Amino acid sequence: MTEPELEALAADAYVYGYPMVAGLTMVERFVQGGTGVLPATPYNHFGHATRLAGPDDEFVSVNNDTVYSVAQLDLSEGPQILRLPDTAGAYHVLQFVDAWTDNFAYLGRRATGTGAQTWLVVPPDWHGTPTDPDRVIVSPTTVATIVGRFACTGPDDLPRVRALQDGLTLEPLEPGGLSAGLPAPDPEVPERLAFFERLRVWMAAFPPAETDRTYEQRFAPLGLLDTGTSPYRAAAPDWTLALAKGLAAGRERVEDATRPPEDHPAGEWRAALHLFDYNVDFLGPGTLDDPEWRIPDRRAAYLSRAAAARAGLWGNHAYEALYAMTYDDADGRPLTGAHHYTLRFDRPPPADAFWSVTMYGVPEYYLVDNPADRYSIGDRTPGLVYGPDGSLTLHLRHDRPADPAEAANWLPTPEGGFRPTIRIYQPQPAALDGTYRLPPIRRR
Repeated sequence: MTEPELEALAADAYVYGYPMVAGLTMVERFVQGGTGVLPATPYNHFGHATRLAGPDDEFVSVNNDTVYSVAQLDLSEGPQILRLPDTAGAYHVLQFVDAWTDNFAYLGRRATGTGAQTWLVVPPDWHGTPTDPDRVIVSPTTVATIVGRFACTGPDDLPRVRALQDGLTLEPLEPGGLSAGLPAPDPEVPERLAFFERLRVWMAAFPPAETDRTYEQRFAPLGLLDTGTSPYRAAAPDWTLALAKGLAAGRERVEDATRPPEDHPAGEWRAALHLFDYNVDFLGPGTLDDPEWRIPDRRAAYLSRAAAARAGLWGNHAYEALYAMTYDDADGRPLTGAHHYTLRFDRPPPADAFWSVTMYGVPEYYLVDNPADRYSIGDRTPGLVYGPDGSLTLHLRHDRPADPAEAANWLPTPEGGFRPTIRIYQPQPAALDGTYRLPPIRRR
């Protein structure tokens, strides 16, 4: 294989494998050290946030609307019994994500209702007999993530949410099993090839759908199918350089996929309606097994999966929560805290649950500290000032407005570039079929 061919193959492998590496690196982080609002938590236990996420939570596009309860599953020790509390009609969702970042099941208000529930979560190829076959969730990989989100209106609502979190539990079907966790990459591999080493080890431990396994065979020249001693420990310099160049090219391809196309209309919000539709193989409870929610071209699905992991790791399908993002104003100019902007809703986004606008800095897509301690604004924000016609004008700027009405509707921005995200929880059909159009952000 020529060096250019090797570089091109390495770029493809990066796009294909980035979601697994990003997702499982985050799993590792949750288990070993926690992240911001969530404490370190062992496998098969829920870690509960005790507050809404803030700037200390360095997680890509973390939301500021719900309180998180997250569990990292390791089903190598056997099935887990999952119990959910009765939320009395309040919005919540438990999203199940496998090692490849496929969303393979949902429980909660939209999917299964708000009453108390008990489910059995089982590993792939499990052959046991469940007591209730209609309440079984099959995980495609032995390691997976449950991302629980409970709607919370603010600090005064935290005691209610905390009581619900206490009712969210996991316990082994058969106690005494041993948890395997994530296999460790070879620590002797140089940093420039560490990505491929992680991908090599984790690909072997958590195989994907059969069609993807066939696709993986083309990566043999990269050493990704090697077993035993890592091929990256003392690799030939020319081979190492080709892989490093390919990795950089793949990374740039993923970054490009998260940016708006050059010919997109000025100021238009990019609704990620189908960004998370890459999973077509493992569609369990709460998912919609419909052609509308599938990306039929698997190569296109790989890039969509990578872009989703880069800009919104562990995000939901749009039918659960719609995400829309923009980087520029109504005139096509990049958004920056050096200017003042307005976002005027003639009528609110159509949501069966609720909606919000959240502010993120670029390029990390993290929440950014501000003196008002406000990171999102939406229909549940107290004290909003509406126009006589029912319209709502939000003010996006770095400094606090002097006018009290504008200050009430203020969403602080970073000093530099930013990318706001609109979320519509349980979006109505008008939000999904394009009937409702989000208004552009205008510079004052």
